Amino acid sequence: MLFRASAKSVAVMALDGSLFLHLTDQFAHMHGHRPGTPEVRSWERSLPVLAAALNDAGLGDVEVMLEYALPLNSKRADVVLAGVHPSTGEPSYVVVELKQWSQALPHEDDPTLCHVERYAHPVLNPIEQVRRYCEYLVNFNGALAGHGHRISGVAYLHNATEFGVAGLREIERDDRGLLFTGQRRGELLDHLRTKLSDRHPGAGAADELLSGATVPSKQLMSVAAEEVRERRQFVLLDEQQVAYRMVLNAVEKARRADSKEIVVVTGGPGTGKSVIALQLLGELYRRGVPALHATGSQSFTKTMRKVAGFRRREVQDLFKYFNSFMTAEKNSLDVLICDEAHRIRQTSANRYTRAEHRTGRAQLDELIDVARVPVFLLDEHQVVRPGEMGTVAEIKATAARRGLPCHVVPLDSQFRCGGSDAYLRWVVRLLGLEPGGPLIWEPDDRMQLLVAESPREMESFLEARRAQGYGARLSAGYCWRWSPEPKPGQPLPLDVVIGDWARPWNLRGDRSVSGAPPAALWATDPAGFGQVGCVYTAQGFEYDWSGVIIGPDLVWRGDRWVTDRSASRDPAFKKTTPDADVDRLIRNTYKVLLTRGMVGTVVHSTDPETQAKLRQLVSTSVREPASA
Repeated sequence: MLFRASAKSVAVMALDGSLFLHLTDQFAHMHGHRPGTPEVRSWERSLPVLAAALNDAGLGDVEVMLEYALPLNSKRADVVLAGVHPSTGEPSYVVVELKQWSQALPHEDDPTLCHVERYAHPVLNPIEQVRRYCEYLVNFNGALAGHGHRISGVAYLHNATEFGVAGLREIERDDRGLLFTGQRRGELLDHLRTKLSDRHPGAGAADELLSGATVPSKQLMSVAAEEVRERRQFVLLDEQQVAYRMVLNAVEKARRADSKEIVVVTGGPGTGKSVIALQLLGELYRRGVPALHATGSQSFTKTMRKVAGFRRREVQDLFKYFNSFMTAEKNSLDVLICDEAHRIRQTSANRYTRAEHRTGRAQLDELIDVARVPVFLLDEHQVVRPGEMGTVAEIKATAARRGLPCHVVPLDSQFRCGGSDAYLRWVVRLLGLEPGGPLIWEPDDRMQLLVAESPREMESFLEARRAQGYGARLSAGYCWRWSPEPKPGQPLPLDVVIGDWARPWNLRGDRSVSGAPPAALWATDPAGFGQVGCVYTAQGFEYDWSGVIIGPDLVWRGDRWVTDRSASRDPAFKKTTPDADVDRLIRNTYKVLLTRGMVGTVVHSTDPETQAKLRQLVSTSVREPASA
């Protein structure tokens, strides 16, 4: 949230201009950069209009929360109004989505999307947008848990005429999504009076909402069964819902017209790519549409089979690998959902592939051939192995060669790392994946970052968090040998040795050994805490607290990072792998590891100079309990 005050105060500050200066300063402080011109313009043009409406309605004491940040998510609602319900006396909240649009047309195939002249692609109908913000808050704010009736939503298109946006109203069905235009300003005032009392201040209700405990995120693995096997759903927001609807619309069009098209969904860690993939699979599965989910990750696929499939083989069989389609017939599926598509390789052939199947055909061509609507969800910055080539450019080029339409939907908001854009920026700047050099970490209220002086101190801290009910994992760069797996009953070899501290790597096989879970379940089984995870078992997963050991393959020297390929034990790096590729992949590896945590990250480097640099950048450190 950038600012809160009574509607009276907001109106006065909007009039003298101080409101917009304050919002700009707060935005820069929270996000590390100044807001763009369109954002400032929207504040200047929309907030005075809303403040005037509230005061004209006699609601000057209602509390106004501007740019309200949704929990565990980087999305912000334009405004949340807090007050007391005039009939029940309970806290009452109204989410307001402000648009400057003068007109908008519903999408021809899907009224939850719409077309606005200034945008090249369809956007979410603001009625659907504000409704989903309400649903999301009910799911993730403890003050609303069990009190869903306390929240409602309105989209206020104050520049629009009724004629210009009439088509958007087709999806109005409850008071979590109502649309008002400037022409119907009086109706808006009447509606607000039914939700907010003009006799009671709203500060107390605002306090209650802001202090409401964040309901733990519905983590991907724990709800997969509900997504695929039952009918309950995540709440998809904004561009997530656009991506979801674009795929479903493409499926319907392909079935009607006997055609083929490609959809690419791009986004960084935690932007919801896998959530979209699972919801799509569940919806298509329930509709009886032939569809499969595929990844290049053994851990992710096996976990999906175990959790989502439970004991039902037909559900387990929905989850495949990218190399499963070498001999599949063309267009034998309606949809193939390729999750973590950045892990697509040049070909599907490996040492176990039969000679007659070694055709040299590109894996990307195989995936496109098998379905009428291939869907690729990817993050190009998560390429961590040589030979991984799933990029937007490659997919678009392949589509162009074959004369196929290709639609790209970018996801901007992210749900991992507590929804902290500042933390993700800190990580990419730290690792030199964006220019400008490392930043000093300024603590925010979304993500915690600490430095540990030793792995033992890190482990003790994480163990204490587990005792409080949080999930936690400890991972490291691939810088230590990996012994063969022991026989059942034998202890796991302590391969990761740092000073007098030693722990085993996570298992590599498909069976549990000595109480440790198989590799595919390391990130989701509580028993995985006793082992150190590598990037290949952590990628694609999330947990509350993440401990990351930066090994000697990435060290800080003087004023820059230096990668040492001789310190890496990753068998994926061959002698023929160019140094530039190794440098990029090692940095990407640590980006993956540093972006697994939902609540906090603890970091430690085995190199003294690098550890000193981390201490310089991060002021908060872990203190090992005296009894440890």
